[in-house]
Amino acid sequence: MINDAYLESKILSSDPVGLIRLLYDAAVTAVRNARAHLASGEIAERSRAISKAMAILTELSGSLDHLAGGEISRNLARLYNYMQERLLEANLKQTDQPLAEILELLNTLAEAWHGGSDTRPEVADQMPASAPGWTNRFQGGNEAQGPRAWSA
Repeated sequence: MINDAYLESKILSSDPVGLIRLLYDAAVTAVRNARAHLASGEIAERSRAISKAMAILTELSGSLDHLAGGEISRNLARLYNYMQERLLEANLKQTDQPLAEILELLNTLAEAWHGGSDTRPEVADQMPASAPGWTNRFQGGNEAQGPRAWSA
């Protein structure tokens, strides 16, 4: 499976900010897939796509550092929780509106992490010297420091 090998290579070679970007991109893809499966009446596939998006949001939420991130971190945690609630609603009620809302939110967040670019692949790192609120769960660095410290 070429795509799996490519993705594995990309994950292994990414810094923590790159991993966050990959998570956002995967969440966007999962929600898009959920919308497509909902439109075509594919119930099991829709549920799997929504479950994947929820798992990604759980991972993103778990990577927040509330001590270093302060209000930004707490706001992101609330936003991730809200998105998970809306995903559950979309799955239970089988409606598209919550999925459309979540897709818009995820796209906005992904654009911010990709430096505001609407073309996401391999954008030069334009993140500030520190992105408060994120831990280094991915590479075992100092969790109280920002992304620049993680890649040092």
